[in-house]
Amino acid sequence: MNTQTLRRCTARLSVALAVTSAFLNATSPTSFAGAEVYLKTLTSTTWVLAKVDGETSSGTGVLVDTEKKLVITNAHVVGTARATVIFFPEMNDGKPIVERSHYLDNVRKLGIRGRVLAVDRKRDLAIIELDRVPEGVKAIPMASESVSPGEEVQSIGNPGTTEALWVFTSGTVRSVYQKSFSTGAGDHEFRVVETQAPINSGDSGGPVVNAQGELVAISQAISPKARLVSYSVDLAEIRTFLSSPWKPAPLPVTDLLTKADLTWKTHETGHLEVTFEQKDKSSQSVFISKNTEYFERADVRRVWSLAATLADAPAAETLSDLLIQNARTKIGGWTVEKSDRGQYLIIYCAKLDATAAPDAVKSTMAYVAQLARVTGPRLTPQESGRNASQTLDAWLSN
Repeated sequence: MNTQTLRRCTARLSVALAVTSAFLNATSPTSFAGAEVYLKTLTSTTWVLAKVDGETSSGTGVLVDTEKKLVITNAHVVGTARATVIFFPEMNDGKPIVERSHYLDNVRKLGIRGRVLAVDRKRDLAIIELDRVPEGVKAIPMASESVSPGEEVQSIGNPGTTEALWVFTSGTVRSVYQKSFSTGAGDHEFRVVETQAPINSGDSGGPVVNAQGELVAISQAISPKARLVSYSVDLAEIRTFLSSPWKPAPLPVTDLLTKADLTWKTHETGHLEVTFEQKDKSSQSVFISKNTEYFERADVRRVWSLAATLADAPAAETLSDLLIQNARTKIGGWTVEKSDRGQYLIIYCAKLDATAAPDAVKSTMAYVAQLARVTGPRLTPQESGRNASQTLDAWLSN
């Protein structure tokens, strides 16, 4: 090898060594920082289990207040459940035990009871109050401001696609903006952090943090129309939810009827049916919806009863009279629906606050039963409309 060739090889080797050194110097601290942030965030992260419609819902949450023992998660994680089981990661030689079976087998030792205090379906957020907080566990610090496009974020979740818990994910923020959209959990509207990071079933409710390990968002959903596009609830929405007056979370309808001392059966539609005995010893069925309806922070529950079934469309006079009665009834109103068989169903429907006390629900259902029963005869052609109308007017004026 001549001197000129040797010099060229030496120069190339020097360039290669410089590039390698620069790469290692640039990437090693980042990798270490990711592991450090993971361990820092892990101590505040929880596994959330709840019974929803007879099945176990699994998700993630994060401790946001140690003194008040508050965990925040997604509303769709807890659903209608008002009791949860919470696990914090158990460590072994500085590393988390990730096997699910370890926690399920030791639920009496590691499981912590949680009570759902409030839900905000619009933001898809929920607050859980714990019975206790394990020693040494601290609430996650919150960032002073939201993230911006281009920033790196990290998250921890408990995806159902793997047997492991406390799974780490990283990605880049694509955008931060206000978004209105629908999921299987309902309609949502909030400021989203859109990231290029996967979110799987079970990751929902988990913490999304910045490079300093500060909370910047809560994992929420994936985009069904794009690859590796995920949505999280922005820090601003979390702060607003935590600082606003909390509205109590509605009870599951079965719990509500039990507390109201009512006996029910489940209709084929899934709604619940309660039979009320009337003064004339007849009975009137009243239905209450299995799910709540909501608009922003208003949660309502439907209660209805069938007053009459007509073969032909009700006369204009009947419809006009029902509209007049709508203005006079204490709650709810009349509706006319056509069945699959072509019959016309005259139904009285009331909507009440889904957080109403059990005795208020019982009174509402009794009112609906009586009104439907009193009105039924006047809607049936063979009955004396005049006498029935007088009976209804007298009852409404009470």
